Amino acid sequence: MGLEALGKITFDLQFLSSLISIVIIDLILAGDNAVVIAMAVRSLPKEQRKKGIIFGAGAAVLLRVIATFFISQLLQISFIKLIGGILITWIAVKLFIEGVPEENIERQAVTIAQAVKVIVIADITMATDNMLAVGGASHGNIFLLLFGLGLSIPFVVFTSNLLSMLMDKYPIIIYIGAAILGKVGGEMIMTDPFTASILRPGKLAVYFVEAVFAIGVIVVGKLYMIWKISRIEKEEHAHEG
Repeated sequence: MGLEALGKITFDLQFLSSLISIVIIDLILAGDNAVVIAMAVRSLPKEQRKKGIIFGAGAAVLLRVIATFFISQLLQISFIKLIGGILITWIAVKLFIEGVPEENIERQAVTIAQAVKVIVIADITMATDNMLAVGGASHGNIFLLLFGLGLSIPFVVFTSNLLSMLMDKYPIIIYIGAAILGKVGGEMIMTDPFTASILRPGKLAVYFVEAVFAIGVIVVGKLYMIWKISRIEKEEHAHEG
């Protein structure tokens, strides 16, 4: 099997336009994935964050390369996006609870392995847009496909590093990140073939559900923290009594 099997590197107009399209797609779509990674590594000690980001992004992209070859068929199956949307929404709430500074709540230490696991699950669940866009822009050229998926690693690693540092300084970014993930979850649920065939939602309905999920993730996370704090206080009073 020679290098020809990977697709021709011709540098003609079609090849170059596909190459440029893939770079732009990666730049635009790196955002959501970077939010997941930055929130997942936020609970790690600062000296371990870079490792968590590199391992998480690398593992996720490796799985993307495998998944890209059959993802377009998978997306036509009912319940795939529905389950993915529910999973992303749960991850959004989990990362919000772990990430928001709340002095009264003791948080368990997160390991690199745990952070990587969350990154991979979330990335594969929500990376369908990136995989489909890069797959379409590559026009069946496997070299371009692999190049596009590989290029997303440095984009996502850089953006994740920046976001995780900004989250330490400006906790409001954690709220924005959780809302973005909630929006993605809502959109996946509404555009699943099963949901779409029953509800037949228009664009406005999809936007409304995205907004509800974006706000809902933060509300559920806050309610959980209020419940957790009140439970801790009750336990402390019981011990004092």
